[in-house]
Amino acid sequence: MGHEFCRKLAEVARRGVRVYLLYDDLGSVEPPEVSLDQVRMAGGYVASFRTALGLGKRFQINFRNHRKIVVVDGTKAFVGGHNVGDQYLGRNDYFGRWRDTHIWIEGPAVPCIQLSFLEDWHWATQETLELRWSPRAVAIPGQKVLVLPWGPADELNTGSLFFVHVIHQARERLWIASPYFVPDDQVVAALELAVIRGVDVRILVPQKPDHLLVYLSGFTYIEEMAPSGVKFYRYQPGFLHQKVMLVDDDVAAVGTANLDYRSLYINFEMTLLSVDRTFATEVAEMLEQDFRDARQIGVEEFEARPIWFRVAARVARLLAPLQ
Repeated sequence: MGHEFCRKLAEVARRGVRVYLLYDDLGSVEPPEVSLDQVRMAGGYVASFRTALGLGKRFQINFRNHRKIVVVDGTKAFVGGHNVGDQYLGRNDYFGRWRDTHIWIEGPAVPCIQLSFLEDWHWATQETLELRWSPRAVAIPGQKVLVLPWGPADELNTGSLFFVHVIHQARERLWIASPYFVPDDQVVAALELAVIRGVDVRILVPQKPDHLLVYLSGFTYIEEMAPSGVKFYRYQPGFLHQKVMLVDDDVAAVGTANLDYRSLYINFEMTLLSVDRTFATEVAEMLEQDFRDARQIGVEEFEARPIWFRVAARVARLLAPLQ
């Protein structure tokens, strides 16, 4: 997929389109240098986010650009869970079907997404791009969208504050889909308070693990929170990678942030929050199908595990801020 992606970018660059490709080098286990050179030779611009260690680089290996952003002509943008890789097309034998969610945006929210990309490009290259800042008129005006990027360079812990605030707004239902569930204490307290208010709190996580420590530590949160009334579900058909939240009947969020320490405090992330009943209804229908494809789990799943597994899970939780 990476090779094909770069080949397409090279074709676009040869047509005279300015192409800027920014990738997270630590997240790219084997960057296809030949393919990246193909983009450069066609006139495109390629830069890494400089997260890997090397001579002359700042020690920022723990800072990861986890955003998945595409901006087209300054008028369209795409944000969500999809990276560029074969597994995201369901081509991995272990994961099988890949369940993800991406969102397409037009209108005045697009320059906000483009600004985030510009800042990331400047972080990586010290260059400031000249870009188009006039958004295209939208077919359905009046939809409210908040573009919320955050990262370790922010003055405040924006990610954690965002989740806590949105959770406190829930009055009827709060549905969250995340491949990793390793929240901080503030988010845990907010979720349990939501249950006390009578909110239907559901957390959808994968059945199959892709990061062992995160997977193990997640069991301890189920043990802690399920007795209070938080409902946990494991997605069955394949691997669940979407990052989606639904609040009541008119608020929904789609983005790149998982509900774990790394996304809350360490990664550069982006979430799009929509206050629109029509869009929220579409998200609700999507998640209802996901819950039908999942099974509910409780404390008994953790308690039935052997002692070594339970000890390993608790040790993994202690390491959660480092994962």
